[in-house]
Amino acid sequence: MQEQGYIPKDLSFDEQARTKLISGISKISNAVKSTLGPQGQTVLIESTQHTQGLTVTKDGVTVAKSIFLIDPVENLAVRMMKQASEKTANVAGDGTTTAIVLTEALVKAGQKYIKEGDNTIEIVRDIRWQGKAILDEIKERAIPVTDDMLEDIATISANNDPEIGKIIAEAYKEVGRDGIVTVERSQTDKTYSEVTNGIKVDRGYTSTMFINDQRKDECIMEGVKVLLCDTEITNILQIENVLKPIINAGEKLLIIGNCSQNVINTMAANVQRNGLKFCNIMVPSFGYKSHELMQDIAFSVGAKYFSEKTGDDLSLIRPEDLGYADKIIVGKDNAIIIKNGEITKETMDRVTELRLQQETLTAKHERDFVNERIASLVGGIGCIYVGATSDIEQKEKFDRVDDSVCAVRSALQEGIVAGGGVTLYKKATFAEDMNYKIAGKILATALRAPLLQIYSNAGLELSEDDNEKLMYDANNEGLNVKTGEWGDMFKMGVIDPAKVTCQALSNAISVATTILTTNAIITHARAGKDD
Repeated sequence: MQEQGYIPKDLSFDEQARTKLISGISKISNAVKSTLGPQGQTVLIESTQHTQGLTVTKDGVTVAKSIFLIDPVENLAVRMMKQASEKTANVAGDGTTTAIVLTEALVKAGQKYIKEGDNTIEIVRDIRWQGKAILDEIKERAIPVTDDMLEDIATISANNDPEIGKIIAEAYKEVGRDGIVTVERSQTDKTYSEVTNGIKVDRGYTSTMFINDQRKDECIMEGVKVLLCDTEITNILQIENVLKPIINAGEKLLIIGNCSQNVINTMAANVQRNGLKFCNIMVPSFGYKSHELMQDIAFSVGAKYFSEKTGDDLSLIRPEDLGYADKIIVGKDNAIIIKNGEITKETMDRVTELRLQQETLTAKHERDFVNERIASLVGGIGCIYVGATSDIEQKEKFDRVDDSVCAVRSALQEGIVAGGGVTLYKKATFAEDMNYKIAGKILATALRAPLLQIYSNAGLELSEDDNEKLMYDANNEGLNVKTGEWGDMFKMGVIDPAKVTCQALSNAISVATTILTTNAIITHARAGKDD
């Protein structure tokens, strides 16, 4: 009798298993690595997710995500390669193609140098240990980013698009090093940036009666008291303790909280008839994000946050529980709360806590959310609006801009190193000089792979003379493939964020060493599959 939920399996062992894995690795790598470098090509993908059923992109992780193979063992290799690229993208925002090129090179070098009778587990352990030493070396060589370097970093990551590079660099200069820059789709064919120096809330006014700037359809007020609560205000008498003093003093009030329609109508009527200066927006975002954002806003404006989660009673609110904003700009869909003045030690302590919290997060959307919270506390918030004349062009351009924005953020966090694969290539000699012969050969081969691929995509070959110069690790010299000029990569503006380079290598080693130690593969049996 067949067991419930029984699924028959196929087994692959030894050489047969590894051959199929390497075949899968080669297929995804060949598709992705053609995009690497300034002369990298775009990839055309049949897609059900976008208008006209296709996507044109030069973004490595987008290409990788689109690949699914028929053979189950080959597809397992593809899924593992995707992990290397996606994890690199999630943590560093760029370097996905480099991660795949390194992974393929490590696996193929492992197949070449690990012979029958060698202790594979020991060799893999040596690769990981040596890899850590190389990562430490790269981090030590990283130099801090100056404002002059931002445009070069942004331009390179945007596939050498100087217009995009300039827009992103200007946005980062304006928001500051603790600011955040996001990417959205523009409703026009123009690409541009907007910067907000304050807390941006994804909620607009609850009634058009609050509008006091008819030209812009916004409620704009300066010197505003702020009340924050996540309990619904169902009766205006619940907040009588603070309303009376505000009305008597002729002050202004912003309520960030959910109000019943009756309360909204009462406030709106008083605004229109009696000239009172009130505005209301709903609680921002959803779930846990909502609670954390409200805490940040309260912290920033110096208010007490009345929350059901902490058992606060809104009827006990006092004037001293309100916060203060220098200016508010409330539109139909969002609001900006501006608080001028020096950044306090308490605020910086909170930012430090958030940065520590971010280090434990792996999902990109969660890391991005923490970045937005930090920016709202101490920096500005910028947004790059990506415009294009067609959906296909906009999707390709959006991917490049998003990569570039993330690359600049990574560079600001951990500094930069020589780009174009030069930093990794120079570390190949370091790997060979260490006392682990087989592991050193495997690592050295892989570390040279990204630069060789960039040359290949540009139709170039590495000369013996150039190889000799690249092996000298004391300088940062290399070839600018775009211009054909040889020189200091920093001076030529060919630079990469250290974080991107390190994440690509770290994730490639993790995936490749797992594949090298694989000896048996179990997959679901497919109907109609040949025996």
